[in-house]
Amino acid sequence: MKKILTVLVLFTAVFTAQAQNSLMENSRRVSTRGYAEREVTPDIIYLSISLKEYYQDGNTRRKVSIETLEKQLFDAAMKNGVKKEDFTIQNIYSYNAETKKKNNELLQSRQYRIKVTNLNNLNKMMDEVDAKGLQSTSIAGYDHSQKRQIEKELKTAAVKDARTNADILASADGGTVGKALMINDNSNVNWNEIMPQPRMYAMAKTANAEMDGAGTGVDLDIRPIKLTCNIDAVFELK
Repeated sequence: MKKILTVLVLFTAVFTAQAQNSLMENSRRVSTRGYAEREVTPDIIYLSISLKEYYQDGNTRRKVSIETLEKQLFDAAMKNGVKKEDFTIQNIYSYNAETKKKNNELLQSRQYRIKVTNLNNLNKMMDEVDAKGLQSTSIAGYDHSQKRQIEKELKTAAVKDARTNADILASADGGTVGKALMINDNSNVNWNEIMPQPRMYAMAKTANAEMDGAGTGVDLDIRPIKLTCNIDAVFELK
């Protein structure tokens, strides 16, 4: 009895699917594409900062340790609104310092990843770090705090655009548009692909610091990013 019921259920499901496909194939339809775009200025920046140990005035007895530099950067970051969990170490390196000694000591270098949301405090943060200990500073990536809402609004606008296009086509043929029979989301709003070209800021900052004792900060150029969304849709044509 159970086998008979199972067969009947499967037969009903297949028949229903075939009937729906047949109805869609024989119905009058209009196919369109919807498109939406928006320019968004990122409000989150991921900084990649590398610090390096060094000898003051080349004196091997006066080393500025990586721990000292790291504390400067960490304290400055916390002071300027960075959360503790948004301050992480990406990598650790070592390098040979050029000195007159035969057995040169290996010095440490560490790379940090810092998530910054208050862009107005970037210069203040970097100015509190020993400029000679800065090896490089660059933008590693962008993000936006409201990206899910932005994606939702873009997709909604794209669907509405598809219906508008369908209305134009249907009106040209003397018809009207009914319900949507199919909506296919072709958009790929991938924020991870929005990556800037790495730029080095520490060298200029260090050079200025050596000349006049003051750093120039981080020169950030935050430009709007264009996000696009497109969908394919099939509407009933009445």
